[in-house]
This record gives sequence, C-alpha cells and structure tokens, in this order.
Amino acid sequence: MVTYSLDEVNRLSLDTFVEVFGGVAEHTPWVAAVAQREAPFATRKALIDAFTKALHDADEEAQLALIRAHPDLAGKAARAGKMADASANEQSGAGLDQLSDAEYEQFTQLNGTYKSNYGFPFIFAVKGATKHQILEAFQLRLQNSAKDEFAEALRQICRIFSFRLEDLVADEQSACSP
Repeated sequence: MVTYSLDEVNRLSLDTFVEVFGGVAEHTPWVAAVAQREAPFATRKALIDAFTKALHDADEEAQLALIRAHPDLAGKAARAGKMADASANEQSGAGLDQLSDAEYEQFTQLNGTYKSNYGFPFIFAVKGATKHQILEAFQLRLQNSAKDEFAEALRQICRIFSFRLEDLVADEQSACSP
C-alpha cells in the first residue's frame, strides 16, 4: 500500500484525490470529493476531520446510502471475495475470514436480524477487534433504537475513515501549516 505525505495529498488534483481516497468511504467517492474542498490539510487529523465533516454535512439519504454500501461482516460478499480491498483486509485482520461454519451461521443470523430491525447492515470498525468483541457488539446494539443505531453506524464509519486514512497518509505536519 502506498503511503502519501501531507504535502503530496495537498498537491493532488480533485480527480486524483478522489481516485486515491474515494475508497475510504466504502464505494462512495463523493465523500472524498467533498472532503477535498477543505484542502490544504495542515495535519492528517485535519484530513480525517474533513471526511467526517463531509459525512455529517450530508443529508440523511446520502448518509443512509453510504451505510448501505458497507458489506455484511463475515457475509456472502466476504466469502465470495467481492468486497473493497480495505474491507477485506480489515475483516481478515479481525479473523472473520477464518470462521467455523457455526460462527459463520451466527454472523449470518445476526446480520439478517440486524438488517431486518434497522434496514441497513451492522457497521463496526473491526480493525483491532476480535470476532468475539464484534459478536458482543452485535448483541448489545440489537437492543438500540433505530435512531441510535443510525447515529452509531455513522460513528463507526468515521472510525473506519480514521483507520483507513491513517494507513494511507503519513502522520506529519504539512509545509502548508502556519
């Protein structure tokens, strides 16, 4: 994976920025396009904040579309290898690619129940988590209201932004900073 310096990020054209960072928001490149409007970025945190702001400033319909663009955890797309590379790597890092048949069934059942309850997939920033922590979060969050889960899905997506951008951009001050 290529890592960019902040100076390199700040020199990217809009089209190149979206090409490089469009996958940070699962199959939703408009987030990168909106975030790029905040350039130049003085810090990596400022870049992450721009992605977060783009998501929070979007209307609910656009937010819901982004939530729905995420794959089920340990779902059929994962088993078929049809996820974005970042999602596949994150799920693999959490051991979700090595589930027993019984664990896979448990995830399938929980994914179905969650989607039935809320109308969108369960979102959890899995980097650094274990399958047991994810299953526990599933159980706890299935008791939340739809409004609370929508807000939690957005929080988790912002965590995903942070993890992905930390992998893509070196942590340094930009020459553009005061």
